Amino acid sequence: MLPRRFLVIQKVLGALLGLSSLFFVPPLTLAIALREDTVVAFAETFACAALLGLALWWPVRRLRYELRLRDGFFITTFAWLLAAAVASIPFMLAEPRLALTQAMFEAVSGLTTTGATTIDGLDHLPRSMLLYRQSLNFYGGMGIVLLAVAILPMLKVGGMQLFRAEATGPGKDTKLTPRIAGTAKALWLVYLGLNVLCALAYWAAGMNLFDAVCHALSTVATAGFSTHDASFGYWNNPMIEVVAIVFMLVGGINFGLHYVAWNRATMAPYQKDTELRFFTLLALAATAAIALALWLGGEISGLAGAMRRAAFQAVSNLTTTGFTLGDFSLWPGFAPLLLIMLAFIGGSSGSTSGGMKVARVVMAVRQGAREVKQLVHPKGQFIVKMGGRRVSERIVLSVGAFCTLYLLCFMGVMLALTATGIDLVTAFAAAAASINNLGPGLGEVSVHFGTMPPAAVWICSFAMILGRLEVFPVLVLLAPSFWRE
Repeated sequence: MLPRRFLVIQKVLGALLGLSSLFFVPPLTLAIALREDTVVAFAETFACAALLGLALWWPVRRLRYELRLRDGFFITTFAWLLAAAVASIPFMLAEPRLALTQAMFEAVSGLTTTGATTIDGLDHLPRSMLLYRQSLNFYGGMGIVLLAVAILPMLKVGGMQLFRAEATGPGKDTKLTPRIAGTAKALWLVYLGLNVLCALAYWAAGMNLFDAVCHALSTVATAGFSTHDASFGYWNNPMIEVVAIVFMLVGGINFGLHYVAWNRATMAPYQKDTELRFFTLLALAATAAIALALWLGGEISGLAGAMRRAAFQAVSNLTTTGFTLGDFSLWPGFAPLLLIMLAFIGGSSGSTSGGMKVARVVMAVRQGAREVKQLVHPKGQFIVKMGGRRVSERIVLSVGAFCTLYLLCFMGVMLALTATGIDLVTAFAAAAASINNLGPGLGEVSVHFGTMPPAAVWICSFAMILGRLEVFPVLVLLAPSFWRE
């Protein structure tokens, strides 16, 4: 018989698998209402997930055991893998009837809020399948925020609470509610409210109700799936683009700030947050630089038109949403490369964005500047500050370790992709788009990932999970010491 801790892990994974069966209820309901051919696929997948989850949970439902931190890492990683495996089934059973490799990629991309796709012909898919794709973005968007609240602070490497407690804000802003369950509920309420507001704004700006709801699910989640192959280029509507920019920025901000601001009915938390200030300045600087590149490169006649496209794409890539107005890989000068590099920074810690997060990047830069000063003045005493407060050496070292491992993982993914035979530009862009949860890239993956060889698609699927779980929970499982008692 398995040790008690493994049986309790089975119990937790069974409960999570059963919970994931709820993914299929909304699209199944819509498929029944519209009498689409996807009814059987969603019904069978719902039954499969529910029964398998019940089979794992029921025999060990009464067991009690206090799980250790290492068990939490195992459960977190495998819960995402199980959810992705189950979520891939409808893509194989119904239109677009993908092969296993592409179906798993689509599910992982949706749940990790990457927004990359292997599907060409979204405009012709059944509405229930389109809603299903968008809902995966919705579930994955809040999933990472709750992970940051419950798991990542234990690693001492980041997440929503880390920089709140150690650097930029008062301690009372760290614990949103006395218990994790209360925090999760509070964040879900904020998340749901923002999704409703976003859907209403899209509808008022000119989208039909179905598209408005679907795109709200992927905008606040900074995810990037769309119901049209042309993404936001389908509408060519400035008002819709403004709504997207606003809510992409909202999704890229620490959700703890949203909650505190809403709970206290004040904008003060936003005004005092150092990370948000850098995030805003970065978005403005990137917009200006890309607008100049478009204007001076002759891509767009008129500075206003260049600013419009630059603002949308800069915010989309910085927040790792991945919406597009067209193929930005064809833009002149440094613009395409800058857009890809923005995704490495990402949004704020505790947001739905991917990337390394603004706070970490700022802290790493300030640590580098401190080392330069130390070389010039060997006897000087220099400290790293965030928000006017000193950052502990433990946090500085943790951030340095995270950034180093993150970039090493990116290089490893890129080298693995080149080994499958794809060109260097595509390998670079695909690795960056996957590990940063961005979506669109350069070269062959500027529009979709459907032309990549199967091995490369599996590598990108792994990279998306690696990036979304912020490297450490996955790498911990690869350490031999993890498996020793």
